[in-house]
Amino acid sequence: MATARAPRFLLLFCRSCRSLRGPQSREYAALVPGVSQVDNRSDFLGKKPHRKHPGILHLPHVQLPPALADAAQLLLLERPMRSIEKQVQALTNYLWSRHLPVEPEELQRRAAYLEKKFLEKQGSTQTEEKLREAVLHALRKTTYHWQELSYNEELSLIYMAARLDGGFAAVSRAFHEIQARIPEFQPQTLMDFGSGTGSVAWAAHSTWGQSLREYVCVDSSGAMLALAEKLLKGGSESGKPRIPGVFFRQFLPVSPKVQFDVVVSAYALSELPSRAERIEVVQNLWRKTSHFLVLVENGTKAGHRLLMDARNLVLGEKEKSPEDHRPSFVFAPCPHERPCPQLNAPQPLACSFSQAYHPIPFNWNKKPKEETFSLVILARGSPKEANRWPRITQPVLKRPRHVHCHLCCPDGHMQHAVVTARRHGRDLYRCARVSSWGDLLPVIAPSEFPPPSPAEEPSES
Repeated sequence: MATARAPRFLLLFCRSCRSLRGPQSREYAALVPGVSQVDNRSDFLGKKPHRKHPGILHLPHVQLPPALADAAQLLLLERPMRSIEKQVQALTNYLWSRHLPVEPEELQRRAAYLEKKFLEKQGSTQTEEKLREAVLHALRKTTYHWQELSYNEELSLIYMAARLDGGFAAVSRAFHEIQARIPEFQPQTLMDFGSGTGSVAWAAHSTWGQSLREYVCVDSSGAMLALAEKLLKGGSESGKPRIPGVFFRQFLPVSPKVQFDVVVSAYALSELPSRAERIEVVQNLWRKTSHFLVLVENGTKAGHRLLMDARNLVLGEKEKSPEDHRPSFVFAPCPHERPCPQLNAPQPLACSFSQAYHPIPFNWNKKPKEETFSLVILARGSPKEANRWPRITQPVLKRPRHVHCHLCCPDGHMQHAVVTARRHGRDLYRCARVSSWGDLLPVIAPSEFPPPSPAEEPSES
């Protein structure tokens, strides 16, 4: 959640929690489904303290590699632009509030509805030409006008100033999840679709630099590729690349036999003009994936819906790669392959996460920030290979002797759990208390356990 909005949300939530103290707290606890004891079948803690339990995946404030931050500052100093701060803020706001383009079928449906509505209101007195003009006028007023951005040299620099650090933070968080849960995974090749400023390559190098030997960055904008290459060379065209083995392309590799250990699309699917193009791209990216496909978008309803479409497409893909017959499963964030409970709720919510980061230290941009993003990590193999612990989907609210956790559970349902030491055990209570938004809570099948009785009250230590 964005820094500006988090305090307001937490304040309202805290007030609602305070209003439940006293006799009402027992009723409230009774309404919350129970969770199980901590998953210690394999002595998951060992000698580690609770604050380092294996479900903790959040990162401290992410910081750009110094060489990348220095190169970005140098490039912006070399080409000073008027009102750069306002342009950066305007682009940031535009990208965050952007909706998906309206599909032709939806436009036709709306046009037919408006035509029927006008005919019922005015009868057959209007000529066909006037009726068509009225429908088109109404469509223009009520339809979101999606526009494709053309990244020339100037807009690429503005995008770099606006999104390089936040994009790096979100992708770093996604890579950290893979590394933390499967430390033995050592990828050798990576492809980044819609590579933009090249932040994915930098994040991957920071995570797996000891094993990665080839990075393929694909972007349709020649200006953006040139900027990414300059950043890689310290801000110049003739410098030595800070990361070896990085290649820049304007098109995806053609051969169906070419696969990469990790394939990434970060904030790129939302740049495609139609659902048909998104389907084609996601299918191609999955065919080129040998282990993990990482998809990241804005943490908005539009971004979440886009990722859920991609997730469903890959999970339901009938066509198998001639080179790779392994099935697909969701590695993160969902602990299941069922329909998203947040998307299918009566009031749909965006499944998003937050990562704190230190921005590029421009003179207007020095305070720590939060990147709110949605992600899906799809993998080849069996879901039995991954821990299916519930995912914490909102900020954890810590109260005296009890903790509120909103969980997405392996059975495909959402659960609001009030965790206490008496009801759920000291280990689980302490694990919940040190966990954060986006972490996994190490419990066994919450739905298998009965809810607490009305007599229980969240007041145990």
